[in-house]
Amino acid sequence: CTAPLHDLDARKVNLSGEFTVYGMAEVALAAIDLVTLTMDFDTGADHEQIVARLTPRVAAQAPRRPTAEHERVARWVLESLINVGSVDRGFRAVYGTFTADGVYVRRDYDFKLIEEVPGPGGGVYLRTTDEAVNVLVGALDTDVTSAQIAAEVKLEVLINRGRLADAQLAAEQARYRTVQYSETLRRALEATRRNVRAVDWLNTVPDMIAEALDHVADRYRHENAILTNIRKARDESEDPSQKRRAAELVDIVKDCIRRHTQLQSRLLEAGPLFRAEQDRQAFAAPARTAGTDLYGQLLAPVLPLPVEQSIRVTDAFFAHGTGLRTPGSVRLGDLVDLLLTPPAEREHLGAEMPEPDLIATPDDSRFSEEQLGAATELLDLPPDAPRRLSGLLADARRRDPDLPYLVALLAIHAASPPVGTAYRQGEPRLLFAVDDGTELDDP
Repeated sequence: CTAPLHDLDARKVNLSGEFTVYGMAEVALAAIDLVTLTMDFDTGADHEQIVARLTPRVAAQAPRRPTAEHERVARWVLESLINVGSVDRGFRAVYGTFTADGVYVRRDYDFKLIEEVPGPGGGVYLRTTDEAVNVLVGALDTDVTSAQIAAEVKLEVLINRGRLADAQLAAEQARYRTVQYSETLRRALEATRRNVRAVDWLNTVPDMIAEALDHVADRYRHENAILTNIRKARDESEDPSQKRRAAELVDIVKDCIRRHTQLQSRLLEAGPLFRAEQDRQAFAAPARTAGTDLYGQLLAPVLPLPVEQSIRVTDAFFAHGTGLRTPGSVRLGDLVDLLLTPPAEREHLGAEMPEPDLIATPDDSRFSEEQLGAATELLDLPPDAPRRLSGLLADARRRDPDLPYLVALLAIHAASPPVGTAYRQGEPRLLFAVDDGTELDDP
């Protein structure tokens, strides 16, 4: 589980900049420690808060470097412990073991150090895992209850012997075990909220809750006795450093007592929580997983329908599918300001309008209105008597030498007339030009 921490020092050379001065593994241990002590039973640690509290520890390693670089290192270490960028945001360690037959087998061990979990208010919090706490205390996966009792016995012995410097380390390990024990029970209750069938509430969980309540009560009495001994050692000591260490020990043990008290209240709520979740999940409506097939269930059945029937379906679909349209509303503050603003003074007839300087636009049209009327008259043919373009051009040339050009332009336009536009505008007639295969004979 410590491989990701050592990998940080190996990967820091890949960062853009000179970061060899930083001990990334040390910063990672500090990050795990901050997240472990900040997270509570119901919530975790805030990402930005951890970065802000981790930045001074990074700055202590290189005080002459800029603050932006310290924050960048802190954020990079924290995101590396979360393993941002991977699919499941976890780590994998490959190890080998021998089976009962003496065969060497390679196995994969998947674990996480810091994970992101959803919070009650919709936010995302950070929580450390059992593997991360084991990294802090330097132990493998052991029984949490026994480890916590052993840590507190060690703490009591060191306090009775007056070795407060060693007792502080033992107290911190005892607090880590308290957090780890709370996390084990929290996961069991969280699994119950998701699915009561995933947790054995017939034998395993009731036995675990009963054992946890006895353990918490015993730890509460034991920690109060330790707290009394620490205060006695603090008051009797003449050494300022011993008094300071004793005061720090008092804060650590108080934090353990607070966490155990909070854990006890959650354990007492476990039974009602199970019954409430059992009722909720047993009588909950089954989730509908099938979605609407827009093509098969909407488009394909609507296409064969007449427009009068299909428009009702499309109107209903788009009315519900495009979402709500928020109507415009008047803000009271703007309305009051508008009503209280005095009117601007202005003349009765307004400002004097300048005299526009009009310039006559020259008529650059090639054809006159008379020529357009003559061409339209030539092309006004009866529906049952079409004419060739060559004959129309000859008639136009006899009337006006420039008229054949206008007739030819109108004939080209009639080769592909806008039928839809003419229909929408209600035109009674429309001119068509059709190619019958005969070449145009016109000088």
